[in-house]
This record gives sequence, structure tokens and C-alpha cells, in this order.
Amino acid sequence: MTERVRVAVVGVGNNTSALVQGLALYRQSGSLVGIRRPMIDGLGVGDIDVVAAFATSEEKIGRDLTEAIFLAPNNFPRLNCDLPEAGVPVTKGLVDATEVRRVAAALAGAEVLLYSAPSGRPETAQAYAAAAHAAGVAFINTTSDPVARDPRLLASFEAAGLPLLGDDLASQFGTSVLHNALLRLLKERGLTLVSSYQVNLGGTEDFRNLVENPNTKKQSKLNALSAAGSVEVAPLGYMPHLASQKVAHLNLEAQGWGETSVSLDVKLKVHDPSGAAGVNIDLIRIAASALRNGRGGHAAEAASLLKSPPGTAI
Repeated sequence: MTERVRVAVVGVGNNTSALVQGLALYRQSGSLVGIRRPMIDGLGVGDIDVVAAFATSEEKIGRDLTEAIFLAPNNFPRLNCDLPEAGVPVTKGLVDATEVRRVAAALAGAEVLLYSAPSGRPETAQAYAAAAHAAGVAFINTTSDPVARDPRLLASFEAAGLPLLGDDLASQFGTSVLHNALLRLLKERGLTLVSSYQVNLGGTEDFRNLVENPNTKKQSKLNALSAAGSVEVAPLGYMPHLASQKVAHLNLEAQGWGETSVSLDVKLKVHDPSGAAGVNIDLIRIAASALRNGRGGHAAEAASLLKSPPGTAI
């Protein structure tokens, strides 16, 4: 019988809510709806246990994880499943880099640390990576802050035989994935791209944070697109009434045979945290498999799940 993966999470927001609830739903229902890869190296979707959680919100610290994921400002809906108490109290997260040892000690028993805190805090992301390294734990950076793109960090994880996956997950069916697919389709069909843009609106705290601290997010989005020089990415828009849903608008202007015009407008509406959980479930299993097989550094099979893997621009 395959040993279940023990995961610690940083950030008890909507993405963690979607992941924790989804794990319970799939275990109870046996459904395969919305699952890309039912098995990865012998690990199923239900073979994941969250054993530790870190947050900075005073309202969430000390609460059981299954209670904390529903506290404001979280707004991801309740899924149709029973959610028993996890027995995992939320621990106070890093305040600064001086607390790396404390967090490393709290990771005892975990195999994978999933960093799902807000983007725009590179020092914090790298401090958690340092804690994972000290604890001998694989690290996954789901934010646009450069961690796996830091050659020094990547080399240290590789030397230690620890996986380091990142940066910035590509949502299961999000704006970047759809936009890139359309750009590739134009090229494959022989059309010439004139211009393109994307606009993203959302109502989660992650959107609010990214509006206030955009930092590396725009570059990370451009990293995910195959024709970045002709593409504009508008600043993100925070619309609280959208709650956990994201609305994206895409436009592509191109020319076909005889330099005639082709214009395409697309609207995408998804629950953003679901898109994250649908990718995190694969990244966790890839990281655990790599760790168990002694493969340190970045796992090549994770690159397609990320916007900014090692080697892309910062």
C-alpha cells in the first residue's frame, strides 16, 4: 500500500480551502470529475494528508484547519462533502527570516511544503524555502515571487536531494492557459498576430493583494505566453462582489490570407481557487515522488503546470 503524502501548507486562504475540501470530496465520492491525472507514481488524489498549516491572521491561528478555511475574508463556497475536524491547528507563520528555525521544527513529519501565501512577498517566500530546506522537505512555490528561479536556492535544493518546484502555478483552466492555447492556434494555422490583450477581474484576497502589490505578477503572466512581445496584460482588477470567481476577457487581432483581418474576443469565468487546487494536487504528488526517489531540484514534469519555471524571466 502506498504511503500517503504528508503536506504542510503556508496560507489558509481560498486556495487552501479549495484543496482541503476537494480532498474530502474526492475521498468520499470516488469521483474523477475535474481531475487531470488520477494517479501519479502510484499516488491517487486521496493519498494526501495535510499535517500542518501556517497563517498570519490572528483569527485563524489556533483554529482547526477545517474551521479556519471558512473564516473571512475567505469566500470559496462550501463543497458538497462532509468535512470532519482535521486535528491540525493553524500555526503562526513567519514574521521575518529570523523565525526559519521555528518553522523548520514545526515541519517535522511533513514531506512537502506548499507555499500558497499571497504573491508580492519574495523575502517571506524565500524564508519558507529556507525552512523547508532545513527540515529536509520538498518546497512548492505557487506564487509569482522568484524562488525556483533563484539559481542559488535551486542549486542548494538540488545538492540536498530536495525538490524545489515553482514558480507561479498555471491555473487548471485559467487565463494564461487559454490565452497561450489561442496564440499557438493562430501560429499553427498560419495567421499573423497583430496584437492581443487580457484583462483579469476577481474578488478574492489574492486579487486584492495583487492589485496593491503587483510586483512580479505581470512578468510571470507574460512568461506563460508564447507571443509576449505582441501581448498586453492589463493590471488586475479587484471586484469584491465576484467573490472566488474570476472573470477574464481576451482579445486577439490577427491577419490571414491576403492580409485580411481576424478578430477574436473570449470571456472566461471560473472559480479561481478551484483552478489552483486542480494543479496543486498534481504538484504535490510530483514533489513527493521526486523526494522519495531522491531527485533534488526542479522536476521537469512540473514545468507545464507553472507560469515561470526556472530559466524564465523575473
